[in-house]
Amino acid sequence: MIDPDTLSRNIIRDNYTLAQQYHNLASGDLVLGRVRLKPSEEFMLLDLLERGVRLFPSALAQQSCRSKVFQALLFAPQMLPYTNAIHDQHDMLAAVNLYGEKGIGQVITKLDRKNAGLGIHLWAGVEDVYNQSSLGSLPFPFVLQPFQADSHDVRVIIIGDYLEAYQRENIHNFRNNLHCGGHSQPCELSVEQLQICRDVMERGKFPYAHLDLMVSGDKTFLAEINLRGGIRGAKIGPAEYKRRIDEIHNLVAAGNQL
Repeated sequence: MIDPDTLSRNIIRDNYTLAQQYHNLASGDLVLGRVRLKPSEEFMLLDLLERGVRLFPSALAQQSCRSKVFQALLFAPQMLPYTNAIHDQHDMLAAVNLYGEKGIGQVITKLDRKNAGLGIHLWAGVEDVYNQSSLGSLPFPFVLQPFQADSHDVRVIIIGDYLEAYQRENIHNFRNNLHCGGHSQPCELSVEQLQICRDVMERGKFPYAHLDLMVSGDKTFLAEINLRGGIRGAKIGPAEYKRRIDEIHNLVAAGNQL
């Protein structure tokens, strides 16, 4: 059902056209697809929203998938307890006190804009993180969380009515990412795990997503989420993946609300 109020005056489908038409865009225009932005350009999302330009995926989803630190704030209820966004030395000192109080030993840090497991570091304790960050060796901001040695990783792909989940593991490395040498095998999601995915996508206004879940015993937590990610290890192929994304975008362009 097409809602006339949602029909767009102009539809921008690529970043080149967006750059050319940026200052001409107005209320009712639609930008389809993820906007490519440098870290210092992300205020452009706010500018477009203030002008009434529609973004799909949402600006909230686009911003959160760029920043693990933002995700630690936005999805705190679904993440491992005591996962903290560390913006400066004051946050770091507060975390030292908190982790000491809770008796937390080994910890993980995640660099804000690194993907594929390349920005994840394991530390013997929170004091080591404090030392390196205060000396300038560990740049702010970053995510800090307890290390769960008994956990495993599940990647979930949701695109419309398409759902796929597969477990990733690496017996030689705590980083389970396939890029870091991990292996994958299909798995079934529990009702609770699927609900976590749905809740996270709703909170972040993600129309489709790649979600990484941390499973520890009978508990499941969100590790991170992205609009797109590698499909190595997945059943879905590149052509089918693109077709399903394009189908969603075309529905939105036609004025259908998802």
